[in-house]
Amino acid sequence: MRRGIRGVTATALVAGLALAATACGGGDSSDGAGSGGELSGTVTFWDTSNDAEKATYRKLAEGFQKEHPKVHVKYVNVPFGDANAKFKNAAGGNSGAPDVMRTEVAWVADFANLGYLAPLDGTPALDKTDDYLPQAVGSTKFKGKTYAAPQVIDTLALFYNKKLLKDAGVEVPGNFAELATAAKKIKAKTGATALYLRGDDPYWFLPYLYGEGGNMVDARDKVVEIDDGAGVKAFKTIKSLVDSKAAVTDATDGQENQLRALKDGTVAMAVDGPWDIEGARAGKSFKDKKNLGVAPVPGGSTAQGSPQGGWNLSVYAGSKNLQASYAFVKYMSSAKVQQQTNEQLSLLPTRKSVYEVPAVKNNEMVKFFKPAVDGAVQRPWIAEGNSLFEPIKVQMNKVLTGSATPEQAAKATGDAYRKLLKDYK
Repeated sequence: MRRGIRGVTATALVAGLALAATACGGGDSSDGAGSGGELSGTVTFWDTSNDAEKATYRKLAEGFQKEHPKVHVKYVNVPFGDANAKFKNAAGGNSGAPDVMRTEVAWVADFANLGYLAPLDGTPALDKTDDYLPQAVGSTKFKGKTYAAPQVIDTLALFYNKKLLKDAGVEVPGNFAELATAAKKIKAKTGATALYLRGDDPYWFLPYLYGEGGNMVDARDKVVEIDDGAGVKAFKTIKSLVDSKAAVTDATDGQENQLRALKDGTVAMAVDGPWDIEGARAGKSFKDKKNLGVAPVPGGSTAQGSPQGGWNLSVYAGSKNLQASYAFVKYMSSAKVQQQTNEQLSLLPTRKSVYEVPAVKNNEMVKFFKPAVDGAVQRPWIAEGNSLFEPIKVQMNKVLTGSATPEQAAKATGDAYRKLLKDYK
């Protein structure tokens, strides 16, 4: 999730937690292999998973250490909201960067363009590449080279409280217009607000944009598209949902506030991803886990769509332990580890073979999210891809607070894109 720009509240970097007694720093040799060819030294791994996931990822990293006893894994959990800037600061300053990082899909092209990632083509890191889902591979490549191994794939869906919708006598909405209509019944019958709308995070704006048949940019023809009619309609939709009280929103802390509202039953629905399945089920509203329903993201007036997200594993170009780092990426992206990740966290694998495992195939969340991922909208995998979100974030806030009209917001976003993308029309 994870997940687009997904603005988790920035917090201080969690202190590194060594999985075994080890000195800080790189490996014991320049390539991480001892005199007999056995891997050794230290691999520092920055994991960007959330609180509900990080214990599992730490244990998975421990599994690598069991297979390679002379390699010490230094595990560091880095809050998602901090990770991009912290890696750039460390890599750019040539001090403190990890050997391996769990990179959000939109970061790979950016980091590679800056020269911070090691190409993985021809290395042990890329193993059984034919087994990867084709749509998971796109975000790993930049200018003809591969800079990451796909580890998790995801998209957004509509999480809903089955009991609240049943008590209100409404069906799961197929589009945002239906949701707005159902909101009055939900409020009258249950006291809950229909939807938590992530107004703080531009990744969550994309289903509204796709629902109107729009997109941020056309990377092939180098055209800015967000300031067309679809972009205006998307801004109008989020404004209408909040103004009508069909939705509640916050300018900050949306990740925590949305999950809390869903868990406590103060909202009946929320647009979210598989990374929050376990977190949602920990709430009082879902003591009966079957009460959590998952459906496609509601559509707009002309279409329905949800962005493809996910996480890759990348190796720092300046690593002093490249061989051990390549092996670690191979292990963490292996079918075995992806199966364990799914079974424990319900996250979606990037390997086709894992979906054939009965325990994975029968996972109720996989049954929904795999078709959703297959139909998810690919984002532009360009170096500036992650930077496309900040202008949306600024304008979302202005629209929701009434300081800009949808028309003004769409135009301002398009103007910002053309400054960022000099050769785009």
